[in-house]
Amino acid sequence: MSMIIGTTIPGAATVILDDFLWRAALAGIALALAAGPLGCFVVWRRMAYFGDATAHAAILGVALSLGFSISIFVGVLLASLAMAFMILSFSGRMFTVDTMLGVAAHGALALGLVVVTFIPGVRVDLTAYLFGDILAVGYIDLLIIGVGSASILVVLRLRWERLLLLTLNADLAAARGIDIRRENMILTVMLAVLVAVAIKIVGALLITAMLIIPAAAARPVSQTPEWMAGAAVAVGIMAVVTGLSASFQWDTPTGPSIVVAASVLFALASLFAMVRPKRPR
Repeated sequence: MSMIIGTTIPGAATVILDDFLWRAALAGIALALAAGPLGCFVVWRRMAYFGDATAHAAILGVALSLGFSISIFVGVLLASLAMAFMILSFSGRMFTVDTMLGVAAHGALALGLVVVTFIPGVRVDLTAYLFGDILAVGYIDLLIIGVGSASILVVLRLRWERLLLLTLNADLAAARGIDIRRENMILTVMLAVLVAVAIKIVGALLITAMLIIPAAAARPVSQTPEWMAGAAVAVGIMAVVTGLSASFQWDTPTGPSIVVAASVLFALASLFAMVRPKRPR
C-alpha cells in the first residue's frame, strides 16, 4: 500500500501545472477583451478616479459576502454598483467630483478592511483580493469571468456609437435624442461588472490599472476609436501572457507582474510615438 501511495505517475505534475496555467491565461485574456474597449472610455472621459473608487468598493463587497455567506462575485457587484450610483447621484451637488471620488474610494476601502475584522469565525487573507490570485482561478471562476466579459462586450457593441458620441460631444448626443443619464448608467454598470469579475485576477488595487494602462498604451499608436479599442485589447492580452510567464519564471506576484508588463508596453508605445516621424499635413 505504501508503495502505491508513494508512486508518482509520470507526467501527472505537468498535466496539473498546464491545467491551472491554462485557466489563468484564459481568465486573463477574457479580462483583457472586456477591459480594453471599456478602458478606452475611462481614458477618453478622464474617469480614472471613478474606476478607482468603484474598484476600492470591491473590498467592502468581499466583507459583505463573507458576512452574509453569499457569492464573492455577487457581493462585489452589489457594492461596486452602489458605490458608482452614489457617486453619480451626489457628485456636483455639495462637493466637487474629485472630492467625492476621493472620499468614496478611500472610505470604502478602509470600511471593507475594518468590517472583515468583525466577522466572527472568519479569517481571510485579503492580499488575494487586494492584488489578485489569478493562479487560483477555478472552472466556476473562469465561467463567471467569461460570461461577465462577454456580456460587457455585447453591451459595448450595441451601445458603441451612442457612448462614443456622448463622450465626444454631450450636447450633440442630447440633440440627437440620446438619453445621457441612461447611457452613463449603462457604462457604470459595465464598470461594476468588470470590477466584480476582475477582482479574482488582479485584485481591487490593480483593476483600474488594467483599465487605464492598455488603453493609454494604445492611444499613441491608434488613428480611430475602433483601432484604439482593438489595440488596447492586444496590449492587455500581451500583458497577461508576459506577466504570467514572468511570474512563473521568477516566482513574482502574478497580478502585479501583469500590470508591470502592461506598464512596459505603455512605455514602449509612448517611446514609439515620440520617435515616429510626423506625417506632413
